[in-house]
Amino acid sequence: MSAHPSPHPTHLRSHTYHGLAPGPRLLVTGAVHGNETCGTRAITQLLDEIDKGQLGIERGTVTFVPITNPLAYRLKQRMGDRNLNRNMAPSAIPQDFEDRIANVLCPLLDAHDVLLDLHSFHTGGAPFVMIGPQNNHGPLEPFAHAAEEMQLALHTGPHRVVEGWLDTYSRGVKRRAEAAAANTGSGDRAQALVTNPNYGVGTTEYMRSRGGYGVTLECGQHDDPAAVGVARHAILQTLGLLGLIAQPPASEPVEREILRLVEVVDRDHAGDTFAREWRSFDPVKRGETIGTRQGGEPITAPVDGFVVFPNPRSEAGQEWFYFAQRRA
Repeated sequence: MSAHPSPHPTHLRSHTYHGLAPGPRLLVTGAVHGNETCGTRAITQLLDEIDKGQLGIERGTVTFVPITNPLAYRLKQRMGDRNLNRNMAPSAIPQDFEDRIANVLCPLLDAHDVLLDLHSFHTGGAPFVMIGPQNNHGPLEPFAHAAEEMQLALHTGPHRVVEGWLDTYSRGVKRRAEAAAANTGSGDRAQALVTNPNYGVGTTEYMRSRGGYGVTLECGQHDDPAAVGVARHAILQTLGLLGLIAQPPASEPVEREILRLVEVVDRDHAGDTFAREWRSFDPVKRGETIGTRQGGEPITAPVDGFVVFPNPRSEAGQEWFYFAQRRA
């Protein structure tokens, strides 16, 4: 009797290499979103080279997870049952496939010191890398490894560094929660997730909450073949920077640009439209129209800044685009 494939994958595959000398523990993840496969392909290349002896892990530990959300990957789309890179936490009573993946992924994150999470984006634009907060003891995202994280970010390759994710998200979640409270008919699972205070917590935020540090590398547009090379370069740079391989990393880029996310704008209705086909980091002037609500209300830039992560296919109630400014 032939076996029939399960409607949902039943396992998460990882590959771990232990150097014979002590060192840090690195986790490299690809396809946290199933249609973002440049990291998967770069990891697969390097696994083959390690197994053939062309690349040696000499110190510490590195674990590769080439397909972090196998359901979304199988479906060739961003999400399976929901977005894995939101509400990242173990679940005592898992409600969906991503909850079950998180119950395996979170202990993997706990067991490592550093995370390199490889992603890509919808529309055109240059690669960039996302970091967490400055060192702080605040309630939202206390952190103590800002210098190490910035050093890692700069060595991954892109000259553009983006910060401000979680506090921007917390403001967006607050707005969603207020809107949901005014709409007593919104009681489904999806609405509960996007109004959860932990909605902005993904892989790197979870890693920081456990005492480690990590960066999200956006390697380019989903289908850009160059994105695989960006991901591969970043993995090798990270391995070299942490001393897990013998080859030292290349130097940091001389030029750098640090931008801070200051606002997330949700798509309220499927009829909300962009003023044009935006690319990430397209500059906008104060008062320039970015999009228009279904009812005709324009959405304009509050100050000079940049459009980030524009998603013309986002669903109603989900993030539509972000607004960023240069760090003061």
